[in-house]
Amino acid sequence: MREENQSSSTDFILLGVTGQKEQEDFIFVLFLFIYPITLIGNMLIILAIRYNTHLHNPMYFFLANLSFVDIFFSSVATPKTLVNHLLGSKTISFGGCLTQMYFMIALGNIDSYILAVMAYDRAVAISRPLHYTSIMSPRSCVLLVVGSWVVGNANALPHTLLTASLSFCGYKEVANFYCDITPLLQLSCSDIHFNVKMMYLGVAVFSVPLLCIIISYVRVFFTVLRVPSTQGILKAFSTCGSHLTVVSLYYGTVMGMYFRPLTSYSLKDAVITVMYMAVTPMLNPFIYSLRNRDMKAALAEETMREENQSSSTDFILLGVTGQKEQEDFIFVLFLFIYPITLIGNMLIILAIRYNTHLHNPMYFFLANLSFVDIFFSSVATPKTLVNHLLGSKTISFGGCLTQMYFMIALANTDSYILAAMAYDRAVAISRPLHYTSIMSPRSCVLLVVGSWVVGNANALPHTLLTASLSFCGYKEVANFYCDITPLLQLSCSDIHFNVKMMYLGVAVFSVPLLCIIISYVRVFFTVLRVPSTQGILKAFSTCGSHLTVVSLYYGTVMGMYFRPLTSYSLKDAVITVMYMAVTPMLNPFIYSLRNRDMKAALVKLFHNRTSS
Repeated sequence: MREENQSSSTDFILLGVTGQKEQEDFIFVLFLFIYPITLIGNMLIILAIRYNTHLHNPMYFFLANLSFVDIFFSSVATPKTLVNHLLGSKTISFGGCLTQMYFMIALGNIDSYILAVMAYDRAVAISRPLHYTSIMSPRSCVLLVVGSWVVGNANALPHTLLTASLSFCGYKEVANFYCDITPLLQLSCSDIHFNVKMMYLGVAVFSVPLLCIIISYVRVFFTVLRVPSTQGILKAFSTCGSHLTVVSLYYGTVMGMYFRPLTSYSLKDAVITVMYMAVTPMLNPFIYSLRNRDMKAALAEETMREENQSSSTDFILLGVTGQKEQEDFIFVLFLFIYPITLIGNMLIILAIRYNTHLHNPMYFFLANLSFVDIFFSSVATPKTLVNHLLGSKTISFGGCLTQMYFMIALANTDSYILAAMAYDRAVAISRPLHYTSIMSPRSCVLLVVGSWVVGNANALPHTLLTASLSFCGYKEVANFYCDITPLLQLSCSDIHFNVKMMYLGVAVFSVPLLCIIISYVRVFFTVLRVPSTQGILKAFSTCGSHLTVVSLYYGTVMGMYFRPLTSYSLKDAVITVMYMAVTPMLNPFIYSLRNRDMKAALVKLFHNRTSS
């Protein structure tokens, strides 16, 4: 009850972007759309540069580092904002607040210094082309990037330490969706004159790269003016176009935020921070891929290469349907499902972790199920999304085996944890007086560890046996990930032993289903002996969510694997989407909407956070 009525004395209240509930719901949806695109887009830039030798030069080395920084920069506040909205919370601890502030300042500065380095690189390339390779040597490039990181962190540290030494009085409402230095200084009841001076010194340090960029482009401009041909001028500016666009977007929003007096800051200015904290990192990959000829050509070349040939050890993933228009829809579907799966299951884990009423065996197993589902949904979905963006369908032999191993291991772990949950319910209902002794903490841990051991033990032999097979001809996997059944169909080796082992694996996978059936038969006959209807309904209500999940999971899996190998085709890949993507997404909703304890805990958590 204490937590419901007040937050910790060291907690801050994040008011959000607008402070209005309806608008914050829209911001939540916007962030839920922007964040995965930011991660995927910047990761795609890094991968394109990493695997294309034509882009192994200083300009793209710096671009890869910029994308790397942007991934972390966008992750400073967005995940916390999303989780807080789902929890109905606005609080952040003092330590969490200082951590956000430190990384925002550090990564913001690193971003700006890397942009300056990129401008310097273009200036050298255009004004001193004959000395370019000696000036922009690999050693120089690494030192420039390391220097950016050093300056960024050196600028962030004093501000964080000075802010940590301040006192904060009254109701600590931060006028933003994350802990920025300006609203924190406004909240302090200490003398902040020295902090303000240091902040403006920090702004000056942050402005040095902008000055370097201006000088670099002035030099580029005067060099280009001496180029005799119009084509030469256009070519010179084409190499700078993307960078100038990014610099304008980034510094335009940042200057609007920090190049002004501290007293003029208010909540309405939080919208500006959304631009450089979320929107700009999302747009950078698109700007560099759409406006930069080399990047566009490299992606096109990569696409053509993937379409026309694969390595002798590569497989072609045909996708869910094999039809381009339908695959575009599947891409959007996965882009929607995957972040919801991650956030939903993480929310279940956090709700159980921070609510003492849920610290019992049933919810211990549920937290572990959510943990497994996060990784299970990540076996194939990220690769599918990246492949679609790259216009690629290939996966290496090693990557294929890795997918297969984790799919089998995590699917088995999932099923055994579901069995442990059914056993837990059976003991709770049929032997309530002995429940605490049978389902002791040690027993629960052993059941979960046992699930992981059996899952990995079942996956290993299949992976090793598949690794020993030969694959002939055009290796098209009739799925969006490497599943064991289409791989066996592709092999030109003798697969009789592999097929026998596969059906043995199916039998091992079926053991939990048998345990679940036995557990619920026991529950059913115990409940029949309960004299009151209310008692029967209460007994079944504790099992309803679990039975729904079991039905969804085993229903789709049985439709896929409980049949002859020869009957498998690409049209069956739709079934795999159900248990690989849809079911892990639905589990948190089923347990939160159909389970009274979980629903009550989330409602309590919501009221706790909103009242605080």
